[in-house]
Amino acid sequence: MANAGLKPVAGLLLVLNFCMYVIVAAVGGWAINHAINNGFFIGSGLALPAHFSPIYFPIGNAATGFFVIFAVIAGVVGAAAALAGFHHVRAWSPESLPAAASSGFMAWTLTLLAMGLAVKEIELHGRNARLICMESFTIILAVTQLFYLLAIHGGR
Repeated sequence: MANAGLKPVAGLLLVLNFCMYVIVAAVGGWAINHAINNGFFIGSGLALPAHFSPIYFPIGNAATGFFVIFAVIAGVVGAAAALAGFHHVRAWSPESLPAAASSGFMAWTLTLLAMGLAVKEIELHGRNARLICMESFTIILAVTQLFYLLAIHGGR
């Protein structure tokens, strides 16, 4: 590719994003496991309450369930997109750019969706330290993933 000056920047952002996406997916997995183990239980002869939500999390607030689900999806897609990005940074050729750019863009859009839900969860208050960590990483990832996409396109 013509401009290899952005290759180290893209590589650094890629490693940073991969680590953060794995952390977001791991903390989200913990939250889902906690919700399954300590969630809402119904006796065998009882009916569902009138305002029952299938995305109920005993930690956090009303936005927690939606945020955790979308953050885990964004984390897994982002980690997978990083694998295509590793190949592109290693090859740094026009042939490897479309795979890295398209998967990175999909990861970024899912991260933006999770970031919006994180902002809503912050607005509603009442969450623990692990959720605060996951919210922070999601908001930071929305920015660093954009910078990564700009870096790989700037190297064309």
